[in-house]
Amino acid sequence: MSRIGKLAIDVPPKVEVKVQGGEITVKGPKGTLTRAVPPDVDIQVESGKLQVNRQSESRRGRAMHGLARALLANMVTGVSTGFTRVLEINGVGYRADVKGRMLNLSLGYSHPIEVLLPEGIDAKVEKNQIQLSGYDKEALGQLAAVIRGQRPPEPYKGKGIKYIEEHIRRKVGKAGAN
Repeated sequence: MSRIGKLAIDVPPKVEVKVQGGEITVKGPKGTLTRAVPPDVDIQVESGKLQVNRQSESRRGRAMHGLARALLANMVTGVSTGFTRVLEINGVGYRADVKGRMLNLSLGYSHPIEVLLPEGIDAKVEKNQIQLSGYDKEALGQLAAVIRGQRPPEPYKGKGIKYIEEHIRRKVGKAGAN
């Protein structure tokens, strides 16, 4: 039995869960998320708890069991408390600012970079940090990866955009010739 899949998910009082057809909808104070239920699992909603059970012991059934439970737990957490991702900008002249639904980045290129913030994701910029917050963990992670991909950190001087918890392994530059 999957260690992750067999754990029950506690549903907070303000969160509403509906399973109908092949879809599950989770509605809470932060927003509403909908996802297709994988065909190899069943979801039971009972008295403030969600339980994910697999239909068969096939390889795919076992794989989908833990995945479906993790995705469902992220949906419940997202609509109740939300998620936050923090990026750090390092480099002389590198900066970011938010105007409306647009994140403007100056990263040493000859042109500014504009990233459109998807619906449900907000951004705040303080000094050299970009704080992204939203209720959809998948969309939030994708947006953070897109922003980081504009100027990934380099190992010699550490310039670029990195996740706040990320550690950049620094390399030594060229050794002088004798």
